[in-house]
Amino acid sequence: MVDKEQHGYMGEPTHRFVETNGIRMHVAEQGEGPPVLLCHRFPELWYSWRHQLSALAAARFHAVAPDMRGYGQTDRPEVIDQYTPSSFGHPLRD
Repeated sequence: MVDKEQHGYMGEPTHRFVETNGIRMHVAEQGEGPPVLLCHRFPELWYSWRHQLSALAAARFHAVAPDMRGYGQTDRPEVIDQYTPSSFGHPLRD
């Protein structure tokens, strides 16, 4: 039988929504401790970080992987002109 704690298994990530800078952002998170923010690029989602979430949680970090603006379950800009590369990180900057 595999010792799940020894192999870094800390359960499944939890999911929630955060209201930030006028949008509703989906985040997956796992673990407790100092925060580590994992940001994806096109065309990925939080799911790209699923293995890192559990590994960081096992190392006693609070790993957070959001769906970036316009991706997955996170809101997208209402006006197409607002859909710029610099707007993707905006909810994380402020």
